[in-house]
Amino acid sequence: MIGTELFKEVSPLSSKDCFIVIERLKSTFNFPIHVHPEYELNFIEHARGAQRIVGDSVETIGDDELVLITNPKLEHAWVNHECKSQSIHEITIQFHRSSLPDELLDRSQFESIKTLFERAQKGVAFGTQAINKVRPLLKTITCETDGFYSVMKLLMILHELSLSEDTRELASHSFIRQEKPHEKDPRINKVIDYLNKNYDKQLRLSDVADLINMSEPSFCRYIKQRTSKSFVDFLTDIRLGFAIRALIDSSQSVAEIGYACGFNNLSNFNRIFKKKKGMPPTEFRENYRKKKVIV
Repeated sequence: MIGTELFKEVSPLSSKDCFIVIERLKSTFNFPIHVHPEYELNFIEHARGAQRIVGDSVETIGDDELVLITNPKLEHAWVNHECKSQSIHEITIQFHRSSLPDELLDRSQFESIKTLFERAQKGVAFGTQAINKVRPLLKTITCETDGFYSVMKLLMILHELSLSEDTRELASHSFIRQEKPHEKDPRINKVIDYLNKNYDKQLRLSDVADLINMSEPSFCRYIKQRTSKSFVDFLTDIRLGFAIRALIDSSQSVAEIGYACGFNNLSNFNRIFKKKKGMPPTEFRENYRKKKVIV
């Protein structure tokens, strides 16, 4: 019998351990989309063409891949897609949130790691420069026999990654339904909060600009500077985040979801969705559900 419930992985990490390292050499990805309470750092090499799914982010990966996920409810998986490699190398590090308690993360020396963990609520992908920086540590931590030194190596990995600018958040803010943005600028927080509450309405640029007392041209420059997107693209991504969540979690029709998320007609919704996600919403829903299935 085939079910569509989200698979909740039971990690082999014990309550007495700080973390666990799992190294695999394999020729295929066969684990369904899943969630788990442990934080996870996943390194993959020699898997060009495989597909990474983290929330509403679906991307084809290159030769090297490194992703950190700290959200216990964020769905994720890697699937074969177009990968032809027979020598996929994967190193997965899972660790308890309690291994680095707030009392420690609140210290100034851990500030950058705390910020990284907050960003990784959406999943964070690291670029080639960051991967090459920690690759030697990732490969030696797998054979470290001294538990204390292995913890030190994990902290070094997290520290190096937290200092890197070669990073990118994956899932959208609206998809993970994050209650409060982690931006330090209260103006962008105000804009994000307003868009999250009004994405289903027909919004005017002037109204959103007025919200933070800016002229339209100044507001457009500000949004571009803060998000690297135009206001239209930024709003569209928020709407798509809510739409994808509905496609996954609800039985509403594609048309109903499109209208409910602020798209003025079905053809427009289909066109924008395909442009952003590489496939129409119906196909996305079917593919996502198939990858959640356990036979």
